[in-house]
Amino acid sequence: MQLQAINSPFSQEQIEVLNQILPTLTEGQQLWLSGYLTAYHGNTALEVKPGIATQIQTSTKEVTILYGSQTGNCQRLAGELSETLGSQGYKITLSSMNEFKTNRLKKLSYLFLIVSTQGEGDPPDNAISFYEHLFSRRAPKLDDLSFSVLSLGDSSYEFFCETGKKIDQRLEELGAKRVTPRVDCDLDFDDPAAEWLSTVVKYLNETGESSSNLPQSLSSNSILSSSSTYSRRNPFKAEVLENINLNGRGSNKETRHLELSIEGSGFTFKPGDSLGIYPENRPEIVELIINEMGWNQDDLVPFNQQGETCSLEEALKHHYELTVLTKPLLEKLSQIHSNERLTKLVHPENKQELRTYIEGRDLVDVIHDFAPWDLKADQFVTILRKIPARLYSIASSYEANPEEVHLTIGAVRYDAHNRARHGVCSIQCAERIQPGDYLPVYIHENPNFHLPENPGDPIIMIGPGTGIAPFRSFLEEREALEAPGENWLFFGDQHYVTDFLYQVDWQRWLKTGVLTKMDIAFSRDTEEKVYVQHRMLENKQEIYKWLKEGAYIYICGDEKHMAQDVHKTLLQILEEEGGMTADEADGYLAQLLKDKRYQRDVY
Repeated sequence: MQLQAINSPFSQEQIEVLNQILPTLTEGQQLWLSGYLTAYHGNTALEVKPGIATQIQTSTKEVTILYGSQTGNCQRLAGELSETLGSQGYKITLSSMNEFKTNRLKKLSYLFLIVSTQGEGDPPDNAISFYEHLFSRRAPKLDDLSFSVLSLGDSSYEFFCETGKKIDQRLEELGAKRVTPRVDCDLDFDDPAAEWLSTVVKYLNETGESSSNLPQSLSSNSILSSSSTYSRRNPFKAEVLENINLNGRGSNKETRHLELSIEGSGFTFKPGDSLGIYPENRPEIVELIINEMGWNQDDLVPFNQQGETCSLEEALKHHYELTVLTKPLLEKLSQIHSNERLTKLVHPENKQELRTYIEGRDLVDVIHDFAPWDLKADQFVTILRKIPARLYSIASSYEANPEEVHLTIGAVRYDAHNRARHGVCSIQCAERIQPGDYLPVYIHENPNFHLPENPGDPIIMIGPGTGIAPFRSFLEEREALEAPGENWLFFGDQHYVTDFLYQVDWQRWLKTGVLTKMDIAFSRDTEEKVYVQHRMLENKQEIYKWLKEGAYIYICGDEKHMAQDVHKTLLQILEEEGGMTADEADGYLAQLLKDKRYQRDVY
């Protein structure tokens, strides 16, 4: 729709400019601009009429938004809510949970929390101190607090959204009033998160003392927006420039080094950010499912919530997750498929049996184990989860290679339940992607895993296996910027000869002085296995010295084993070299977390 000079307050020149700009704006940009103009008009009016200013300032709601975020999703959603409410005149306090002063809790009127869950139901690193306070005896009564929780998680984990659930319940126990229901989001969180945000805005506006003419709904398209036109919901097709196996002959591992062109994408990134890849399922598994169910691969089925359709083969290959089983999926299947064994498996009394069944199985197993089936394809696919993007730490620096992204991807292959299993994205990259092919990608910013602002600060990097990837990015960046800070790297893998990833790069940086010190651990080269934490203990005196001199510590890799072992080793070093008690060492690391001197990118 075009603006016309008739019945408008604009001149012809202004109308021509507006007609050029308005059609190019996204829905999210239109919403933001609407809020901005209203707020701008309101501020102008306040300057002219001081009496009204006093009246409106008195009625302005103060809203606190807290986030607990490991990879940045919750932080961006919190920022989205903050911008929207701020544009409508609310006074906003936006903070990570760790940086929020908990003694202010009982003074709050409105609190909205957005939090993710790690591993076995644990809070993310920047939510730990808040979480512990909330469940301590020091937690205050919160009878005057109104709140709501948005929880992010992964339903393939047993403790799905556990942190958000516990915080939600605990706030209620402390007397707070839940003003909108908690929303638990799976990996495909855009739409439910947008609905929760919209509900919060609507609640605040409806209970406001002054009316607002601003829109009270949010589009999921506005969430996680960036300066690039390409995003999580609109990935860029990046050309593969190189695809190299980093492991030597005879290794029982395969680690691919990919170089992708992002020329024309508008992407920028920082060391520590990740690249999201939307993978495609193995053709063999798609064919197995279609044949087992007796379907026609050309039948049309829906592939999104808008009801758009494509062929069944296309939907199973590109749109739906087939290799990860979740409790919600099996529960939904039991509701539409009459099978006594399946119904029994998902019964609440059989939690352990369900947990055991899910481990290492996929959709093909379910189809085999609970046959025969009498379901149409279009009914079946509607209960499947969308195939999520796979995130990989970027192994290159934007400063050094502005039109490229490098990745380090370990190929996942294993046998389980009498079938060979394959990582969806890693095996696609290892076996079916060649230079000249394209991958749909987007940049996933991780504000909780970045280099120090001061380039002179020393850093200690601990990254076994593919966990080495972001540290290649760190050193490329520090080399490009000629950063004076010292850099110490711990790396480990199985064999020196075949598994020393990026060995030439590290040796070059050691020679030029970019890399100050490097310690390596190859667990299968000695009779007694040696890991990175053993090398840390061998250097405990110097590690403690670096910490006292302000060093930042970074850990990247396996959360369940390596990251926990490294954390315990750091505590041991603080006790032995710093003369601290166990509680003092815990407190020291907790303070490092708050100060962002202890950062982890774990999975």
